[in-house]
Amino acid sequence: MSQTLAQAILAKAMAQGRTVTCAESCTGGMVAAALTDVAGSSDIFERGFVTYSNRAKQEMLGVTAATLETYGAVSEEVCAEMAVGARAAAGADVAVSISGIAGPGGSEFKPEGRVCFGLADASGVRCETIEFGALGRAQVRAAATRHALELILAALKRT
Repeated sequence: MSQTLAQAILAKAMAQGRTVTCAESCTGGMVAAALTDVAGSSDIFERGFVTYSNRAKQEMLGVTAATLETYGAVSEEVCAEMAVGARAAAGADVAVSISGIAGPGGSEFKPEGRVCFGLADASGVRCETIEFGALGRAQVRAAATRHALELILAALKRT
Protein backbone atom coordinates (compact mmCIF):
# COMPACT_ATOMS: atom_id res chain seq x y z
CA MET A 1 0.00 0.00 0.00
CA SER A 2 2.74 2.48 0.93
CA GLN A 3 4.58 1.66 -2.31
CA THR A 4 1.45 2.40 -4.37
CA LEU A 5 0.92 5.70 -2.52
CA ALA A 6 4.57 6.66 -2.99
CA GLN A 7 4.35 5.89 -6.72
CA ALA A 8 1.23 8.06 -7.01
CA ILE A 9 2.96 10.89 -5.14
CA LEU A 10 5.97 10.67 -7.44
CA ALA A 11 3.83 10.74 -10.58
CA LYS A 12 1.66 13.63 -9.37
CA ALA A 13 4.56 15.73 -8.04
CA MET A 14 6.61 15.18 -11.21
CA ALA A 15 3.66 16.15 -13.42
CA GLN A 16 3.27 19.36 -11.41
CA GLY A 17 6.98 20.10 -11.00
CA ARG A 18 6.58 20.10 -7.22
CA THR A 19 8.80 18.83 -4.42
CA VAL A 20 8.02 17.03 -1.18
CA THR A 21 9.71 16.71 2.20
CA CYS A 22 8.86 15.17 5.57
CA ALA A 23 9.62 15.75 9.23
CA GLU A 24 9.23 12.58 11.23
CA SER A 25 9.39 11.69 14.88
CA CYS A 26 7.62 8.43 15.81
CA THR A 27 7.97 6.98 12.30
CA GLY A 28 11.74 7.48 12.36
CA GLY A 29 12.19 7.95 8.62
CA MET A 30 9.60 5.48 7.34
CA VAL A 31 7.88 8.13 5.17
CA ALA A 32 11.20 9.14 3.63
CA ALA A 33 12.02 5.47 3.07
CA ALA A 34 8.66 4.83 1.38
CA LEU A 35 9.18 7.78 -0.95
CA THR A 36 12.77 6.93 -1.80
CA ASP A 37 11.93 3.27 -2.42
CA VAL A 38 10.42 4.45 -5.71
CA ALA A 39 12.83 4.85 -8.62
CA GLY A 40 12.98 8.47 -9.75
CA SER A 41 12.09 9.88 -6.35
CA SER A 42 15.16 12.13 -6.41
CA ASP A 43 13.22 14.32 -8.87
CA ILE A 44 10.74 15.30 -6.16
CA PHE A 45 12.39 14.44 -2.82
CA GLU A 46 15.63 16.11 -1.80
CA ARG A 47 15.64 15.49 1.94
CA GLY A 48 13.71 14.46 4.98
CA PHE A 49 14.13 15.15 8.66
CA VAL A 50 14.07 12.58 11.45
CA THR A 51 13.66 14.71 14.54
CA TYR A 52 13.09 12.19 17.29
CA SER A 53 14.23 14.40 20.15
CA ASN A 54 12.85 17.78 21.16
CA ARG A 55 16.32 19.23 20.63
CA ALA A 56 16.36 17.99 17.04
CA LYS A 57 12.89 19.48 16.44
CA GLN A 58 14.20 22.83 17.66
CA GLU A 59 17.59 22.80 15.93
CA MET A 60 16.55 21.35 12.56
CA LEU A 61 13.00 22.65 12.17
CA GLY A 62 12.73 25.73 14.34
CA VAL A 63 10.12 24.33 16.73
CA THR A 64 10.09 26.67 19.70
CA ALA A 65 10.84 25.62 23.25
CA ALA A 66 7.67 27.42 24.32
CA THR A 67 5.50 25.31 22.00
CA LEU A 68 7.13 22.10 23.20
CA GLU A 69 6.77 23.12 26.83
CA THR A 70 3.16 24.25 26.49
CA TYR A 71 1.75 21.49 24.29
CA GLY A 72 4.28 18.64 24.37
CA ALA A 73 5.99 16.96 21.43
CA VAL A 74 2.88 14.97 20.52
CA SER A 75 0.61 17.86 19.59
CA GLU A 76 -0.84 19.53 16.55
CA GLU A 77 0.92 22.74 17.55
CA VAL A 78 4.34 21.08 17.40
CA CYS A 79 3.43 19.30 14.14
CA ALA A 80 2.45 22.64 12.61
CA GLU A 81 5.87 24.10 13.44
CA MET A 82 7.59 20.91 12.24
CA ALA A 83 5.83 21.01 8.86
CA VAL A 84 6.45 24.71 8.31
CA GLY A 85 10.08 24.35 9.39
CA ALA A 86 10.68 21.33 7.15
CA ARG A 87 9.11 23.04 4.14
CA ALA A 88 11.31 26.10 4.65
CA ALA A 89 14.53 24.18 5.39
CA ALA A 90 14.11 21.88 2.38
CA GLY A 91 12.73 24.54 0.06
CA ALA A 92 9.92 22.08 -0.74
CA ASP A 93 6.42 22.72 -2.02
CA VAL A 94 4.75 20.23 0.33
CA ALA A 95 5.85 19.07 3.79
CA VAL A 96 4.26 16.53 6.08
CA SER A 97 5.12 16.11 9.77
CA ILE A 98 4.41 13.33 12.24
CA SER A 99 4.72 13.04 16.02
CA GLY A 100 3.07 10.40 18.13
CA ILE A 101 3.06 7.70 20.77
CA ALA A 102 3.83 4.49 18.89
CA GLY A 103 4.07 2.44 22.07
CA PRO A 104 4.36 0.60 24.16
CA GLY A 105 3.01 2.88 26.80
CA GLY A 106 1.48 6.29 26.73
CA SER A 107 -0.41 8.16 29.42
CA GLU A 108 -3.91 9.05 30.46
CA PHE A 109 -3.63 12.28 28.47
CA LYS A 110 -1.63 10.96 25.50
CA PRO A 111 -2.48 7.31 24.94
CA GLU A 112 -0.57 4.80 22.87
CA GLY A 113 -1.57 5.08 19.25
CA ARG A 114 -2.16 8.85 19.23
CA VAL A 115 -0.41 10.43 16.26
CA CYS A 116 -0.46 14.07 15.23
CA PHE A 117 0.14 15.18 11.65
CA GLY A 118 0.91 18.50 9.99
CA LEU A 119 0.80 19.37 6.32
CA ALA A 120 2.32 22.61 5.03
CA ASP A 121 2.05 23.90 1.47
CA ALA A 122 1.49 27.21 -0.29
CA SER A 123 -2.04 27.42 1.10
CA GLY A 124 -0.85 27.24 4.72
CA VAL A 125 -0.66 24.55 7.37
CA ARG A 126 -3.29 22.04 8.44
CA CYS A 127 -3.07 19.61 11.34
CA GLU A 128 -4.97 16.64 12.64
CA THR A 129 -4.75 13.95 15.29
CA ILE A 130 -5.61 10.32 14.74
CA GLU A 131 -6.15 7.76 17.48
CA PHE A 132 -4.91 4.52 15.93
CA GLY A 133 -5.25 2.73 19.27
CA ALA A 134 -2.88 0.35 21.00
CA LEU A 135 -2.15 -1.71 17.88
CA GLY A 136 1.48 -2.27 18.81
CA ARG A 137 4.49 -0.19 17.89
CA ALA A 138 5.07 -1.57 14.39
CA GLN A 139 1.41 -1.29 13.40
CA VAL A 140 1.04 2.27 14.70
CA ARG A 141 4.16 3.34 12.82
CA ALA A 142 2.97 1.64 9.62
CA ALA A 143 -0.48 3.23 9.91
CA ALA A 144 1.06 6.66 10.55
CA THR A 145 3.34 6.27 7.53
CA ARG A 146 0.41 5.37 5.27
CA HIS A 147 -1.62 8.29 6.56
CA ALA A 148 1.24 10.74 6.01
CA LEU A 149 1.60 9.54 2.42
CA GLU A 150 -2.17 9.94 1.94
CA LEU A 151 -1.91 13.53 3.23
CA ILE A 152 0.86 14.34 0.76
CA LEU A 153 -1.08 12.86 -2.14
CA ALA A 154 -4.24 14.72 -1.15
CA ALA A 155 -2.30 18.00 -1.02
CA LEU A 156 -0.90 17.39 -4.48
CA LYS A 157 -4.37 16.61 -5.82
CA ARG A 158 -5.81 19.85 -4.43
CA THR A 159 -3.88 21.94 -6.92
